[in-house]
Amino acid sequence: MTATPRIVLLHATPVAMEPIRIAFSQRWPTAETVNLLDDSLSVDRAREPELTEAMIERFVAFGRYAHRSGADGILITCSAFGPAIDRLIAELPIPVLKPNEAMFRAAIGRGGQIGMLATFAPAVVTMNEEFTEFVRQAGTAAQLTTIVVDDAMVRLRSGDAAAHNSLVAARAPELNNVDAIMLAHFSTSRAAEAVRKAVDVPVLTAPEAAVDLMKQLVAA
Repeated sequence: MTATPRIVLLHATPVAMEPIRIAFSQRWPTAETVNLLDDSLSVDRAREPELTEAMIERFVAFGRYAHRSGADGILITCSAFGPAIDRLIAELPIPVLKPNEAMFRAAIGRGGQIGMLATFAPAVVTMNEEFTEFVRQAGTAAQLTTIVVDDAMVRLRSGDAAAHNSLVAARAPELNNVDAIMLAHFSTSRAAEAVRKAVDVPVLTAPEAAVDLMKQLVAA
């Protein structure tokens, strides 16, 4: 690993940028982070019921550009593009990390009943598929219960983070019987403190776990 590895962060929405910036500043400040944002990806993804081949190719082209920019590793911060990320992982010779991989693995280690609070419904299908695959790899029988918090993302995108956090926390007690609660998206992690006050079970977020795993992958 170089003294100052370049980690390119691929964003499909600007609301994911601040949480990962904070995580890098706290956990890997010596890394050089470069932000690439194409928020048309999340806008168009929200309009399509399925992740189309055209959308996958757009995302993969985005990742190729990140690689050509000199990346030592690429971290995806949007969870709605699982199959596209799989294709990018297979194609590029550097570490490419899914946004929730580290958090999923940590949650599965907590027990058999996992809850997830999501705010971007189009991401849920691919996230469920990824979770199922990690469960298979771990050889466990963990099950996932997901709640989509209506309107929270709209509030966040309009600049009202407090309302976003309040809406997410208000639904959290519905998952008080699980072994761990995951906050589905990087953007959702800003509600962690409010959610932890609302429930008595562990609450996991993606950014910090992703930074730690990326550091390991680049070092290897």
